[in-house]
Amino acid sequence: MLEKLKSKQGSVGVVGLGYVGLPLLLAYAKAGFRAVGIDIDPGKPEALLAGRSYIKHIPGEHVSEALASGRLEATTDFSIIKTLDAIILCVPTPLDEHFEPDLSYVVNTVEAVVPHLKAGQVLSLESTTYPGTTDEEVVTRVEKAGFKVGTEIHVVYSPEREDPGNTKFSATNIPKVVGGITPACLEAGVALYEAAFEQVVPVSSCKVAELTKLLENIYRAVNIGLVNELKVAADKMGIDIWEVIRAASTKPFGFTAFYPGPGLGGHCIPIDPFYLTWKAREYGVHTRFIELAGEINRSMPNYVVHRTMEALNSRGKPVKGSRILLMGLAYKANVDDMRESPTFALLDGFKNLGAEVSFYDPHVPVVGPTREHMNWAGTRSIEWSEETIRAQDCIVISTHHAAFDLAQLAAWSDLIIDTRNAMASIDTPEGLVIKA
Repeated sequence: MLEKLKSKQGSVGVVGLGYVGLPLLLAYAKAGFRAVGIDIDPGKPEALLAGRSYIKHIPGEHVSEALASGRLEATTDFSIIKTLDAIILCVPTPLDEHFEPDLSYVVNTVEAVVPHLKAGQVLSLESTTYPGTTDEEVVTRVEKAGFKVGTEIHVVYSPEREDPGNTKFSATNIPKVVGGITPACLEAGVALYEAAFEQVVPVSSCKVAELTKLLENIYRAVNIGLVNELKVAADKMGIDIWEVIRAASTKPFGFTAFYPGPGLGGHCIPIDPFYLTWKAREYGVHTRFIELAGEINRSMPNYVVHRTMEALNSRGKPVKGSRILLMGLAYKANVDDMRESPTFALLDGFKNLGAEVSFYDPHVPVVGPTREHMNWAGTRSIEWSEETIRAQDCIVISTHHAAFDLAQLAAWSDLIIDTRNAMASIDTPEGLVIKA
């Protein structure tokens, strides 16, 4: 197995073909491996076998090139695992309604994979999770199936670091952290990832690798929570927090800029910190910084709704019955990824107050199935036109896509609530734009 991985003559399977799994699968195909994608959603293998990408920022040409090379395969059939040298699991790890880890996707996937394992394979988990998950949920099931971990099946953990839409970094030029259950497991994991990634960072255990990923995202969540709290305070003082951040950013050391917004989105920052808070309670530790940051970040949609109410009231308009347009459904700029987007909370908040709400997003023409916002599934983005924009009582910019024509927005709108400082470079009449 090691020789096959090092010589790039082996076969690698990726289970879970979403925002993490698909670029990883294409990376191994490009590296020269037989790359097999496995997903329980039949639409994804069907799209790949037709040479199509179902993720906007991943060009269809990349899929068709991999398919034409003869190295890309895709299926819903888990029995193909017995033909592979390595299996990488990239499945969701959401939170339940109590903000506690939901490992059902990991557990169900491992149980679907284990019956098809054979001696001489490496099994890697990439899903973000709390320290100990690989030992407790993967190793125990592999050993229960009769395999000896470290000699027959090599189990590793390597956290994904995918950043959808980032044109500077791709799957393979981001350093890859990997930890193994045993030294032999680690050797296999390093061989697996060195074959496709420019740099591999081995660590002493799976638990270290698991906590590394959580630290990365907790660092961001806490600092975003801090700047969101400062935004509210600065607004009360009549200070533009964006100007403050620009000024602080001129310091060449000891400061990293983080930016406020209408809340947190994506599958990492709003979720991952709570995996550690939950696990820490098992050890009698109360992670106060993390939990406070979570409270602040979750409160930001309510803050935006309140600021919008104030702005409408100042114009003699109640929220109830007002037509409010949300600009941007995706959680970040220039992608179609709407996972955990705070725009959903804004849509719900305004609708609950009796407003007529809609959204505009050229990257998300229609809301697809979601785990938490099925009430919006099937809702379509409005068509961009002067007539449609002028008909709105208020525009709320929740995501700053480059595709937005902000000059037209300024010309056609009566009131803009800007949560992203998007209108900073546009010449607008006094009172048109309210920062929130």
